[in-house]
Amino acid sequence: MAAQVTVIIPNYNGRQLLLNCIRSLEKQTCTDFKLLVVDNGSTDGSTQLNSAVLDMEIVPLSCNTGFCGAVNTGLKRTKTPYAILLNNDTEVHPAFVEALLKSARGHKRLFSVSACMIDYRDRTKVDNAGDLYTVFGWAVARGKGKNRKKFNRPCSVFSGCGGAVLYRMEALRQTGLMDENHFAYLEDVDLGYRARIYGMYSRYEPKAVVYHVGSATTGSRYNEKKVFLAARNSVYVIYKNMPFLQLLLNMPFILSGIFIKFLFFFRKGFAKEYAKGIAAGFKGAQHCRKTVVSPRNIINYVVIEMELFVNCFRILLGK
Repeated sequence: MAAQVTVIIPNYNGRQLLLNCIRSLEKQTCTDFKLLVVDNGSTDGSTQLNSAVLDMEIVPLSCNTGFCGAVNTGLKRTKTPYAILLNNDTEVHPAFVEALLKSARGHKRLFSVSACMIDYRDRTKVDNAGDLYTVFGWAVARGKGKNRKKFNRPCSVFSGCGGAVLYRMEALRQTGLMDENHFAYLEDVDLGYRARIYGMYSRYEPKAVVYHVGSATTGSRYNEKKVFLAARNSVYVIYKNMPFLQLLLNMPFILSGIFIKFLFFFRKGFAKEYAKGIAAGFKGAQHCRKTVVSPRNIINYVVIEMELFVNCFRILLGK
């Protein structure tokens, strides 16, 4: 029987982590998938790994194209109805692939299904239970640091986290692939936002469990490169997806959000990097492709705007 899903793992000098991830995929209850590792010019022997169990292919790239470039390379090679993106620093539960496929089937307007990402070191805590986006221009990892027992029910989320998420390929053909201007960070939120504009939705599936090391490639939760890229890309997400009237309506909240984040990173010692990222976002936004505003999507913009406010309360209430 032909494979139903392609599992895509972007990798950059993560040989040992990647090996552990592959070994966990070999133990899946559902083996009806192809594994595609897209390597961003690693020099640690990552491209020499293989599996005697899986239908596995490694695509070696000549240089580091970032998370977005590697993912897009994998998606362009995908021939299956579904694609799963998976970070190399993960270990997956045996029912991971099966749970995502079951959650996705039968939903015509579904765009993505986000897995339940658990902290690798403290497996009582959630790392990500889908992403929420707010009127302040903040993307928030739902449930991060909270007890996993509180996030054991499927629900809607704004977008799926690119670290462990299933996409319908038919839906991706409508939205387009990841914006490689991002290089890394918030590309998944941008993609999910685009899908919402087109009237599609994303959901969270708690039975698809992944144990996530976190920041294995960048080295830490906060560092100069990550803070810069996330700040810059936050401007890209707003510029590309909010039409003028919505942007005007939300501007007081967005500016407040930037100021609060600046104070946060000032305390962390990364105020300079954050400010540089915001400035780079304003400068580079003109090179990004805006989502075309269509009258038939007006109701979707209204729904999104309401959700941006509702998500603030979901975060405060820990839901």
